[in-house]
Amino acid sequence: MSEPVVVADNLTRHYEVRGGLFSKGGTVRAVSETSFSLEPGKTLAIVGESGCGKSTLARLITMIEEPTSGSFSIGGKKVRPDNWADLRTDVQIVFQDPYGSLNPRQRIGAILEEPLKINRPETPASDREAKAREMLKLVGLRPEHFDRYPHMFSGGQRQRIAVARALMLEPKVLVLDEPVSALDLSIQSQILNLLVDLQERLGLAYLFISHDLSVVKHMADDIIVMYLGRPVEIGPKHEIFAHPKHPYSKALLSATPIADPKAAKTRIKLEGELPSPLNVPRGCPFAPRCWKAQDRCRAERPELEGGRQKAACFFPEA
Repeated sequence: MSEPVVVADNLTRHYEVRGGLFSKGGTVRAVSETSFSLEPGKTLAIVGESGCGKSTLARLITMIEEPTSGSFSIGGKKVRPDNWADLRTDVQIVFQDPYGSLNPRQRIGAILEEPLKINRPETPASDREAKAREMLKLVGLRPEHFDRYPHMFSGGQRQRIAVARALMLEPKVLVLDEPVSALDLSIQSQILNLLVDLQERLGLAYLFISHDLSVVKHMADDIIVMYLGRPVEIGPKHEIFAHPKHPYSKALLSATPIADPKAAKTRIKLEGELPSPLNVPRGCPFAPRCWKAQDRCRAERPELEGGRQKAACFFPEA
């Protein structure tokens, strides 16, 4: 078992919101007390509904934002504001929108060379170009694409370019924030297979953020299920998919399509809306929508408990 490349300990990110004419101010608890570890060559998926804190967690790990409290380390080094510049190159991100993440005024070669220009300005121009051409080849694009502009490429090709740019600094970790959700289904599998291939060849660790559990099933080794900024279940993919312990995990999985038309399927419909992160319910935050909730759930917040598969639930699924 290799040493984890990312270790997060009680990561928390809150935002203070000022009140307006028709609204009260307060604290948005975007991410609260989230702990995990990620090993080289492994994929940790973060899943949950919109607003559960997935993308905020991505911004913390990529050091775009600073945590309100808690800490994390990259490659055994604790991340602090004074070493962000050094450690930031070890974690790169691929964004959801392949159309918005590339500068339309730059040629592809310049887009790929830019991370080296900014982070390693001492690199000779000839070495930057050679590296950029190598990355283009690595992600399955042709040499003539080097001098073209982003508008000349399809969505899938643009996402390949975004992956190549993320690999220019030879990171240890790639944060993949819904990397295929904006692509056609026929293209999604090509990008996912590329990511699997790159992980095997380069030993990359992936933090994979998605709401699509069928994609997560294909990619993940371990899963964190988030609800209102908190992990409600953590464990190996095969255990969570086979026997989800938290009712919220079970509801999410019940909505995932199954290719086998003969397979028995019971859809769990959650009642009510996701509560506002400005007004998180007392006790278990899932209690207002949970069919198993009892008085204790509304009064106390359950802690993550268990062995390899942990769930924050007083009455977990058998």
